[in-house]
Amino acid sequence: MNYCTLSAEDAVARIKSGDRVFLHTAAATPQRLIDAMVQRADELRNVEIVSLHTEGDASYVKPEYRDSFRLNAFFVGRNVRKAVQEGDGDSIPVFLSDIPSLFYNKVLPLDVALVHVSPPDRHGYCSLGVSVDVALAAVHAAKVVIAQVNPNMPRTHGEGMLHISKIHALFDVDDALLETPRHVLTDTEISIGRHIASIVEDGATLQMGIGAIPDAVLAALSGHRDLGIHSEMFSDGVIDLVKKGVINGRKKRTHKEIIVASFLVGTRKLYDFVDDNPLVEMLPSDYVNDTREIRKNPRVTAINSALEIDMSGQVCGDSIGQKYFSGFGGQMDFIRGAALSEGGKPIIALPSTTKAGLSRIVPQLKPGAGVVTTRAHVQYVVTEYGIVNLHGKNLRQRAEALATIAHPDFREEICRQAHALYGTYGRSFM
Repeated sequence: MNYCTLSAEDAVARIKSGDRVFLHTAAATPQRLIDAMVQRADELRNVEIVSLHTEGDASYVKPEYRDSFRLNAFFVGRNVRKAVQEGDGDSIPVFLSDIPSLFYNKVLPLDVALVHVSPPDRHGYCSLGVSVDVALAAVHAAKVVIAQVNPNMPRTHGEGMLHISKIHALFDVDDALLETPRHVLTDTEISIGRHIASIVEDGATLQMGIGAIPDAVLAALSGHRDLGIHSEMFSDGVIDLVKKGVINGRKKRTHKEIIVASFLVGTRKLYDFVDDNPLVEMLPSDYVNDTREIRKNPRVTAINSALEIDMSGQVCGDSIGQKYFSGFGGQMDFIRGAALSEGGKPIIALPSTTKAGLSRIVPQLKPGAGVVTTRAHVQYVVTEYGIVNLHGKNLRQRAEALATIAHPDFREEICRQAHALYGTYGRSFM
């Protein structure tokens, strides 16, 4: 289909001082449009940037641009973490499932959405491709939609279609999508993956994020049968299990035999896999992460990570003390959804120690640390030393259980402090 395009500079000319501007997510980060916007820094003032995790260069958070741009992030990724921690950006604690309503209900009304789409088909529809998540709500709610159009963006099935008539300015690019290579697994990660795989039942519906532990779990599932995927995101590790027939979705009750996600992060292999593939449906976050939808599938097994967990079961996943590190994401959406699913298993997985050799299982969270998953919601906790289920356990029993999967160097101290906090009621710890 023929359409009229502008230069990147002319496309972003619609951005005005005082605007709130949304940036497309992760591998769909519209880098060329961002660069063109930053080139206008001298003439723009007080532009608020809102986004989930983005990839690439986030130059708008540099101190020299603080009069022009201010980040207000729903999730803090590596490229903006230093800026947020040093006060040159802000973060919003929010469930991923709730973000679209902030746009639709004008809690955060959007002036401009910068997105990255496929070329229009013969009917005039572009695809949001690898990122539908909150971007679908953004393009519907924003006053102005500016798109970079890229033949390398896969056309995905689901609800991520956007008619060209809804786009106010287009800019053509022919750039490779940003890729996240697969991680080389450590022995610790392999052990955690095997432990989790041991409690994944045949016929389960999986949710997992990106990173080493989800990859380690997927690598350990080749002997399973009839697994399904209903996840806010997935990566390359799913492809091999689909080809082996391990992931087929036959036991799912909604979107049967379909992989459901809201965004993707991986390599070109993944992007080619989802291109025009009816096996995969890309749907918005307010649906994918809705606990009412998650719980409909059987044996939902939700695998999420943590920075640290205290002896009572409080899970910190978004900050290191007072330093904001990431965000809520979809952890609580899926932890609760899995708990409500028939036979579901909500899992928090983490290495027993930090890179600095400190215990991640602690008597008390660091001062100022945020609680993402409450102790009333937590159930399974997994480290390289094993699995415990805290559901139904009192505080003393939780401390006893968590000590068994802590690193051996810290178990005695954990037990000592647990004794001081909770007492033994006539029984000894360990």
